[in-house]
Amino acid sequence: MKRMTWITLFLALSLVTAGAVGAEAPVFKIGVITSLSGGLATGGNVTKQGYEMWAKRVNDAGGIEINGKQYPVKLIYGDAQSEPSQAASAAERLAAQEKIDFALGPYSSGVTLAAAPVLEKYKIPMVTGSAESPLIWREKFKFTFGTIPPVNFTGSSALNVIATLDPPPKRAVVIGSNDAFSKATAETFRDTCEKLKIKVMKYDIVPSGQDLTPYMSAVRAMRPDVIAFGGHDEELIRLVKALRQIHYAPKALLMHYGVTEPAFIEALGKDAEQVYGASVWTPTLKTKGGLIWPDAQSYAADIKAAFGIVPDYTMAACSAAGLAFQAAVMQLGAAPPLDEAQKLALVDVLEKLDIHTFYGPIKFSHEGEFYHANTGLTPLAFRSRVARPLSSVRPTTRRHRRSTP
Repeated sequence: MKRMTWITLFLALSLVTAGAVGAEAPVFKIGVITSLSGGLATGGNVTKQGYEMWAKRVNDAGGIEINGKQYPVKLIYGDAQSEPSQAASAAERLAAQEKIDFALGPYSSGVTLAAAPVLEKYKIPMVTGSAESPLIWREKFKFTFGTIPPVNFTGSSALNVIATLDPPPKRAVVIGSNDAFSKATAETFRDTCEKLKIKVMKYDIVPSGQDLTPYMSAVRAMRPDVIAFGGHDEELIRLVKALRQIHYAPKALLMHYGVTEPAFIEALGKDAEQVYGASVWTPTLKTKGGLIWPDAQSYAADIKAAFGIVPDYTMAACSAAGLAFQAAVMQLGAAPPLDEAQKLALVDVLEKLDIHTFYGPIKFSHEGEFYHANTGLTPLAFRSRVARPLSSVRPTTRRHRRSTP
């Protein structure tokens, strides 16, 4: 009888111990919806690295501190495959099956526009570090926020600098790829040219992924001073190569996105020089942060050590999206897993968020056309391979070699 009692006690203790070992400690489950394959994979992996850098530093420190306890973050990926329909499916899986507390959003506006309504249905907050189309913010999604301002807020900065060239440009050709972000970029370029009295000789929206060499051959005959193109990284690279192939370089080649991205410079080498663009962040900016990174330089050094590259504004904006969630959930004081009421409360905290980070201010607009976009940043104009904003660089009149646009 005594023996049976000891055996029973031993088995009971074993079951308790096994249950304690097998039970997972509470973590914040964060869905990452981005394009890890397909035509947008280059940009998708930029967002992935930005989110991963934030998550790694949070977990290195033990997790997010809530009421004296620390909770790690776990990133769960959903591959949008560069297709809006797949983004919606990925968001559905992460919300319904993975039961995520929060989402970090996709690369590209079209993919974001597909994921956002799904997350609205499940009442899951999302902060995206890479979506710039005004269409997103005009939809006024309650649960979607963005750390990069929309392109109609930032896109005119480079053209304003180009207009100061001596002699000033008089004629422009404006092109955009057929997707939400690229069309919005092209529209901003066109409208800004008109305000600056630069004649738009041609405005066109072309199919995404189209071979631009024949198109640029026709544009060359028009001899524009400025070629302004709205597109994604791979398309920007193809455009520069097309211009090189036909031996033509305008006075200014303008692209909103890409000129500060490491992959752009790596793919083009010297051909990347003298391409104009806009940004809201660079490693040389004088910023002062609170959470994790004290300034832009320390963040850039961290990325360099981890990935061997210099971060661009998209990667930085994605890490900043993680910081926005971290700051908001700390203010809320809610431990994981978050229930529906806590997710709604988190949206209220995000709307009132006003923090300074290595990336700059994060303060989401809560009304108007920029609803839930971060409008606390100052747009900057850049020239590729120039380490500081053009606002502090004297405009150049040097023309490129015909073989080096």
